[in-house]
Amino acid sequence: MKIDILTLFPEFFQALTNFSIIGRAIEKGLFSFNTVNIRDFSKDKHKRVDDYPFGGGPGMVMKPEPIYDALLSVKDNDSFVIYLSPQGILYNQEVAKKLASKKHLILICGHYEGIDNRIVENYVDMELSIGDYVLTGGEIPAMVVVDSIVRLIPGVLSSQEAYMDESHYNGLLEYPQYTRPREFNEFKVPEVLLSGNHEEIRKWRKYQSLKNTYIKRPDLLEKRKLSKEEIAMLEEIKKLI
Repeated sequence: MKIDILTLFPEFFQALTNFSIIGRAIEKGLFSFNTVNIRDFSKDKHKRVDDYPFGGGPGMVMKPEPIYDALLSVKDNDSFVIYLSPQGILYNQEVAKKLASKKHLILICGHYEGIDNRIVENYVDMELSIGDYVLTGGEIPAMVVVDSIVRLIPGVLSSQEAYMDESHYNGLLEYPQYTRPREFNEFKVPEVLLSGNHEEIRKWRKYQSLKNTYIKRPDLLEKRKLSKEEIAMLEEIKKLI
C-alpha cells in the first residue's frame, strides 16, 4: 500500500515514519509513505498558495492550481483521493477497513478557510472528517487516518487477532485487559482469566465487551446485528445495570 499526503507542512509528518508500527511497516516493505509540498507547485514568485475568497468574507482560500498540479504529480489509475474536511463523512473503523483495502491513497490537507471547491467537486473521491469540530489544518486528521489504516495492513501487526479484538473493529468496545501482577493495591485480576478455560474466558470477554458498549457507547449496539448469545448476555446486563 502507498499513501501520499499533499500538505503545506511536510515536516509535520517526519516523526510518523519513526513511529514504531508505521516505521516497521515501511521497513518490511508493506507500506510506502510520501509527503508532497503543495507550495512547491505554486507559480507565484513568493510561493503563495492562497487568495481572497470570491464574494468576500474572512480568511483565505487555497488556490486550485497548486493542489491540482501536486495531485497530478502522484496520481495514477489506482489512486483514491481523500480531502480531510469537517464537512466529510465521519471517520470510523468501518471506513478505516475499507480504505485499508485500497492500493494507493492520496490525502489532501487543507488550511485557512479550506480549498477551492472545484478541486473537491471534480478531483476528490471522498471527504473525510475525524470529528464534529474544526482544526487548524488537515495534518492531524491525516495522521489519524494513516495510523489507523496502516495497522490493518496484513503483516503489519504480529497477528490478525491483535486488531480484531480492539474497540470498534467488530462494532463493540473492547473487553477489559489485565497484566501482572495478579494483585495490585488489593485489586485482583478476575479469576476467570487465570483459569486456563478458553471457552469461559471467551464468554467473559464477550460479556464484558457488551457491557462496556452498553454503558459507554449504547449507540453502537443499534448498528450491530447481535448473535443469540449476545442478545442473551445483553438482556442479563440490562437487568443488572
